[in-house]
Amino acid sequence: MGKKTKKDSEPPPKDTFDPLTVDSKQAATVVLMLDSPEEEVQTKACEALYKFAEKCDDNKALLLELGVIQPLLKLISAEDKIVRRNSTMALGAMSVYSEVRKVLRKTEAIPQVIRLLAPEEDTLVHEFASLCIASMANEFTSKVQIFEQDGVEPLIRLLADPDPDVQKNSVEALCLMLQDFQTKAAIRELNGIQPLLDLLKSEYPVIQEQALVSLARCTEDTENREVLRELGGLEKLVEFIGTPEFNDLHVHALLVMSNCLEDTESMELIQSTGGLQKLLQFATESTLPEVQQNAAKAMTRAAKNSENRKIFHEQEAEKTLIQLLESDNAQVQAAAAQTIAVMSEYLLSKAAIGDQDGIGPLVKLLNSDNGDVREAATLALANLTTASSNNCSDLVEQKGVEPLISLLGDTKEGAQANAAVVLTNMASDEIMRNDIQSKGIVSALTSPLLSKNVIVQSKAALAIAAFVCDADSRTELRNSGGLAALSKLLTSGNEEVRRSASWAIVVCATDTPTAMEICKQGGLETLQDIEQSSTRKNQFSQAALDRLLDSNLSAKYALTGKLGPMDIIQDGFYDPGQAKYYGAQYEDPDGEWLKPGGKFLTLEEYSKTKPEPKRPILLVNTKVPESVASSPVPLASETDTAKPESKTSVKSSKSNIRGRKETKKEREEREERERQEAEKLAEMQKVQAEQSSTWHPPADPALETYITEVVTNIGPLPTTREQVSAVAQFVGEKMGGPIERGQLTNFSYELPISQIKHDLDSNIIPIGKIVTGIHYHRALLFKVLCDHIAVGVSLVRGEYGRAWNEVMLTEDEAPGAPKFPPKEYIVDLIHEPGRLMRSDSADAVNYQRL
Repeated sequence: MGKKTKKDSEPPPKDTFDPLTVDSKQAATVVLMLDSPEEEVQTKACEALYKFAEKCDDNKALLLELGVIQPLLKLISAEDKIVRRNSTMALGAMSVYSEVRKVLRKTEAIPQVIRLLAPEEDTLVHEFASLCIASMANEFTSKVQIFEQDGVEPLIRLLADPDPDVQKNSVEALCLMLQDFQTKAAIRELNGIQPLLDLLKSEYPVIQEQALVSLARCTEDTENREVLRELGGLEKLVEFIGTPEFNDLHVHALLVMSNCLEDTESMELIQSTGGLQKLLQFATESTLPEVQQNAAKAMTRAAKNSENRKIFHEQEAEKTLIQLLESDNAQVQAAAAQTIAVMSEYLLSKAAIGDQDGIGPLVKLLNSDNGDVREAATLALANLTTASSNNCSDLVEQKGVEPLISLLGDTKEGAQANAAVVLTNMASDEIMRNDIQSKGIVSALTSPLLSKNVIVQSKAALAIAAFVCDADSRTELRNSGGLAALSKLLTSGNEEVRRSASWAIVVCATDTPTAMEICKQGGLETLQDIEQSSTRKNQFSQAALDRLLDSNLSAKYALTGKLGPMDIIQDGFYDPGQAKYYGAQYEDPDGEWLKPGGKFLTLEEYSKTKPEPKRPILLVNTKVPESVASSPVPLASETDTAKPESKTSVKSSKSNIRGRKETKKEREEREERERQEAEKLAEMQKVQAEQSSTWHPPADPALETYITEVVTNIGPLPTTREQVSAVAQFVGEKMGGPIERGQLTNFSYELPISQIKHDLDSNIIPIGKIVTGIHYHRALLFKVLCDHIAVGVSLVRGEYGRAWNEVMLTEDEAPGAPKFPPKEYIVDLIHEPGRLMRSDSADAVNYQRL
């Protein structure tokens, strides 16, 4: 046998390609490799693409242009685990680029990626699949698709994954998903709150932060807050907040706590465990302003519940808030002041803040450079001073009035409105009101009245109503232009502003000058227009109109055509004729003074017109115009006579120093005296010129004589019936005597009145100058004279120059034997002056008609 030799191995198959290592520096080539049928090539290509994409967004954009998305989506569903892993990593890295997400939204990527979250997949697949889901959850449409594809449940499950990257991506995805209300409910049903609480113990702050933000969004739902309480979440949050090493996360924890404390159950639970006291202590001891600010905000939200305010008070939360006011940080100050504002709605807290000297720090904040601080401080003071005289007194003692008045012109509208409220609250005390008025509150209120903010306008108008309640303040308001601004507010489209402005006018228009100024500014027309509207009128506008007319009898008679027994005509009353209001126009059938679309003019405005062939404007005025002679300022003649005396005095002074030279000091003193005298003389001449240019209504000595006669001779008569008849006869005698029935057209009264106009060079005629008068002349004079002897009569205007007087009389007015009820009579002033006609009689009806 020959020697045994080794058998050669079989040669490789002819159809098999030897292993080949492919190196490529072109991304396009690698993308093409994704379509390779070989898993090893696919694996290496995906790995290379992942590394390339992670470098920068430019690389991601390049791969997107090369069409890498579709091949990757195909590979993430491959059977080979390595291929699935590497392709998922590449897709996850690409998904953080916004343009990639736009492409993915147009595909079926989300269901495929959600399947990769299954438990059987390895950690890297979970990591990058959850990253992809977190990236896609940035858009609303993707959130909906993730929810509909049941993506919430696997994300919750992955919160317990041991890999921190998986936890981070999963909690981030859930955090974004929780912006939608459906996910808030789903996370409760899928028991997702406990895993979020567990993440608070994570070693990684980024995971803790995302968990806290997720819990904050969860607890916006009431039922989720209940679940959190059952899981002991409040205790864990208090413990977390009390851990110093988590300082940078305390803000987020406070947001969660803020939501939870809205429920009384949460407040009671945290109070019973001592957590509330720890929270209050933490707020004051923290050195981070942002944390203190959010702690105060959490208290603010909780204190909106009345029961929670009571619990906070029991824990003496007011002390904590007052301490926070002393912070150097503006945001902390503003947040603490806002909490005080809410807490002040509880009466015991309101009193406690005042007793613990909380007013002083708030007053200091009124001068802050920060607008939010000023606004919050004024809001707190507004609530603290509402129905609290003690706090109002403290505010005065802390010298808070002047800063509040200055804030009425603040650039921060909230501060303006709140300052007006505080001052209005203080006005309920007469002493405080007088003190505030002396500091210029009335003039200062003009600025907020001109604001464009409806809340500021409304509060300022209410402040006007509170402070303009005496003659001096009304004068100040007129002089400062406040009535013009107030009248303009009546045209506001905001109902609350109109109501407040109307109420202010009710208070202000209690004297004729103020009422006349409001009419001059168009307030009367605006109120009439409001009353014509079914949607804008209210009780306040009606009251304002009534008060305006009651204080301006001239307008009342012109517009309503009637003055009642309680409407006492005084000097300055004038009758320009009838004015009926229809929508936005006046009609005047008797005369032409009140033109369509015009406003009710003042007497001074009428005085500027030249005499015209219209009915006269009848004036009631016994006052002698204030002459220059009655002024404390010397007349020019007096100053002229004073000059020689002054010269004599100077001459005498010079003679006294004759024989010696005048010193420099004496010369300077003499020149100074002469300069002062010259300035005084110039000032007196200026005042005299102003007084001489002021228009005064003409006096009516004849009317004054009539009044004296009636008061002396008719006033003492024993019965009202006798007084009425006697005054009627007196009027008839003074205005042309009786006129026979049917002869009224022959009674010449127009020519004498025209002559009076010519003589006075005016359309305004004092009633006492008319000696030939008809119905409306005599009725007005009768009313004026009766008002002076306290006989209650009405003045009623009819058509075509008719007017009459109504009086209520009993049938028998013998002393001690009156019969009630009294009946209404019409007084005859024309045909048989002094005759009384029952108002329902034919004679009375004929008397009132043409």
